[in-house]
Amino acid sequence: MYRLMQPSDWAEVLALWQAQRGDTEEFVRGAVERFAGVQNVYVAEENDQIEAVALAVPVTLQGRPGSYLFGLCGQGSLLLAGLVDTLCAQQKLRGAGFVVAVPASPEQSTLLQDKGFQKAFALRCLPREVERNLWSQAEFDSVTAKKLCELRAKYWPDTVQLPPEQMGEVLRDLYSRGATIVSSEQGYGIYFRREDTLYFVELMAEDDRSAEVLMEAAREKEVIVEKAVITVELPRICSWAKEPGRSMASSVLKENLLMFRRATCA
Repeated sequence: MYRLMQPSDWAEVLALWQAQRGDTEEFVRGAVERFAGVQNVYVAEENDQIEAVALAVPVTLQGRPGSYLFGLCGQGSLLLAGLVDTLCAQQKLRGAGFVVAVPASPEQSTLLQDKGFQKAFALRCLPREVERNLWSQAEFDSVTAKKLCELRAKYWPDTVQLPPEQMGEVLRDLYSRGATIVSSEQGYGIYFRREDTLYFVELMAEDDRSAEVLMEAAREKEVIVEKAVITVELPRICSWAKEPGRSMASSVLKENLLMFRRATCA
């Protein structure tokens, strides 16, 4: 049986999620209660046991409403596949024009492809040296969830967008993992520092020089940094790109390759 999660299901949902995805209770609770909202959490039940879980998070793509299936986990592939089918059909009836998901394993990737999902939003990592420039100025960690949504819509209109409420949870998660947001009037970047390298999971600007200024300002702030690795979109070529750690917005913030299914797919 496929149904909405009930408060009494919490212990089973947590145990299943942690067994398959390894996240902390704090992370899972944030994902369920604030990122998706309990009204968007679905389970597959068999013999009075919770066997699969999926969160259907509202998103948009170029103004079209859609759904992001997050936290996919299940004891049996058939039950998880059935839950995915059920959610795709339900979201279509609710007006969603597409569904996206990030497979957590090769097995999930195969399952999603079997259900009509296609690989999309391919990425690659671009390493480069960052020049020292004391004149490059930018602001740090001053971007609100609403402002980040506006920046992403302005500089990256052809990617999946989260509502401000969900983006607020993403920001909390990013900051808890050590992310920094650098911004100016000409663009923004989200990065993690690992030793002498900045890992930009998003870097969007009006032009190349504006992007360079953001990286140079970040170098001056971090002092010992000498290089950056930027995750960028690679149209029409499917590849996988990892960022340090995992994020609640792993698809939107580029941890992995999105898989895309239109609502009209069988």
